[in-house]
Amino acid sequence: MRARLLLLAAGLVAYGASLGSGFHFDDYATFSGPLLTPGRAWLAAGVLTRISFWLNYQAGGVAALCHAFNLGLHLGAVLLLYECVRRLEGEPAAFIAAAIFAVHPLQAEAVNYVSARGFLLAATLLLAALASWLRGREKNGWRAKAPAPLFLAAMLLANGQWTLHAARGVHPARYWLAQGVVAWRYLRLLVAPWGFTVDPDVREPTAGLAVAAWALLLLAAAALWRWRAKSPAIRWAFAGLILMIGSALFPARDLAADYRTYLPMIGFSAAAGILLGRVKPRGAAIGVVLLLTAAGAARTWVWLSDERLWREAVRRAPEKVRPKIQLAHAVRAAEALDLLGQARELDPHDPDVPAAIGKVLLDERQPDAALTEFGRALALDPGSAVNLNNRGVALAEIGQTEAARLDFERALAIDPDLAEARENLNKLPAR
Repeated sequence: MRARLLLLAAGLVAYGASLGSGFHFDDYATFSGPLLTPGRAWLAAGVLTRISFWLNYQAGGVAALCHAFNLGLHLGAVLLLYECVRRLEGEPAAFIAAAIFAVHPLQAEAVNYVSARGFLLAATLLLAALASWLRGREKNGWRAKAPAPLFLAAMLLANGQWTLHAARGVHPARYWLAQGVVAWRYLRLLVAPWGFTVDPDVREPTAGLAVAAWALLLLAAAALWRWRAKSPAIRWAFAGLILMIGSALFPARDLAADYRTYLPMIGFSAAAGILLGRVKPRGAAIGVVLLLTAAGAARTWVWLSDERLWREAVRRAPEKVRPKIQLAHAVRAAEALDLLGQARELDPHDPDVPAAIGKVLLDERQPDAALTEFGRALALDPGSAVNLNNRGVALAEIGQTEAARLDFERALAIDPDLAEARENLNKLPAR
């Protein structure tokens, strides 16, 4: 019991402050409208994760409750990992492995970003399946092992990444080629945990570099498989690498996102726990855990503020447009317009830039100028329901009610779940 309490305390020190955080990035869209809609999108988006979001929404949709759910899943996964490694490798290795899994800063994005919950839920269910299988093996009865496949099936429903679903607009072959380079970035952050950012500047590599990165990754996996009998640490490291490679098979919108390492960290943490458990004196392993705890807490401090989070992203990726757009949402109008001007110079054809400029101008009570920017955004992306809604708001501000109504109706025809457009339409005076 003492070990479990210490693990919970370590996880709370590293990530407990997330309870005071707000929403970030896609979180706003997740909780802005209906969360459960019928159809195949349920499975693609991870139906169990969507249900958990729906439960949060029904309870008020407040950020603190959503973060508490994420943190609870993380702490549950920590205890399950401890249980699994303890049964397989013994107490010392289990405690250090679970402690590393609990506090490593590579876990920060999954814990602090509500929309990454699918990975937390999938890892918790995977560990629950392993724990139930291990208990069943000890009892030597098929009925005792029965929950394991149920947990595995639930894991597949928890995380949409494990379904055959490609993100819209993503070229699968280019995505897969880039993932070899991305995997080595993740491994570097695992061993040398600094240089984190919510939006890394990862570009599509040249074909030669991509093939070389994948070749080295597969050679590493083959070597671990060949030497797996020599050490349990090698077996766990192989499991982590396989989970990492598996996560690269399903194309996503971003080439790299640190929350995708949450599942692979199960294997890597266990391997590190076994190796550090053999180090003498024992205080060396505890020192590593304390340093990682401080680093995890520092990452949570960054996530507590949208401005800090995106300033860091802009600093680490000065040539990338999206961090500038996101930072513009969190700063004063003058700085926001300067950032968006820089973003427009970097990519004049990105419709999100004029859309963001229009919102700033609208907030500054300049609806005519905002209308011009929303028009530019629609010229670049005519099928955007969000941009139609934005233009409708600007039209309503200058008294063009019927034109605004038309834009809101067109936005809802494209996206019936766009709650903001429905609310804006309902605010207009009746015909």
